[in-house]
Amino acid sequence: MTTPFERYFENRSIPAGRRRTSAIRALLAGTLATAAVLFLGDPANAARPKPGFEPALPQAPAAVSVAPPTAGSIFNASAGYAGFVEGRRARAVGDPLTVVLIENLTTAKTAGAKTQKSGQFSITPPTSGPLSFLNPNALKASGGSSFNGQGNASQTSTLAGEVAVTIAEVRSNGTALVRGEKRMMLSQGQEWVQFSGIVRLGDIDQENRILSTQIADARVEYTGNGSVGRASREGWLSKFFNAISPF
Repeated sequence: MTTPFERYFENRSIPAGRRRTSAIRALLAGTLATAAVLFLGDPANAARPKPGFEPALPQAPAAVSVAPPTAGSIFNASAGYAGFVEGRRARAVGDPLTVVLIENLTTAKTAGAKTQKSGQFSITPPTSGPLSFLNPNALKASGGSSFNGQGNASQTSTLAGEVAVTIAEVRSNGTALVRGEKRMMLSQGQEWVQFSGIVRLGDIDQENRILSTQIADARVEYTGNGSVGRASREGWLSKFFNAISPF
């Protein structure tokens, strides 16, 4: 049975040996091309900032057709009013604040197991009678087994810095959803920090700063692209052979 590559060369004046070699080369080229698509993907989208971290715009005031009723005084709560206790703290959609990244995570795990078992069996034959010819040393048996295993694992992660975010949503229980990003264009590529989480408005200090350890459901992504980022990633051909390697 001929392969499609061999049928392609049947009507050409090429020896059979060269036809088979060309078919193998074409098959290998197709395999490598498929592996490149599977493991390399789209190079343009290999490392790009994720969408959804754009700054939130402040909510526009609702349009009214008639003049709002007055309270009988010069006080107007809708004209940028801020309470004495709140000051100028971020509290509305679109207000910016600074997140101080203080992330320190250290984990360690140690496991060990040890087992040991031994046994012995022996028979002493009589010194007289029909069984006196048995050798006592030949009727002895012993056995034993032992196991000793140990395992250690440790990991340390540290992240420090600051990133400015904006309030994207204010909730009725006094919390707010914040999100934002910072992009830096360097000579060897681009780096970005993306952050999102839920803050309690009362935890924001007078300078509109809050620690990342006080933010619930915090999501931090710090990555980049460029020549330095490509050098630290495994090549697609190595990924292909590591995926099919049985070792």
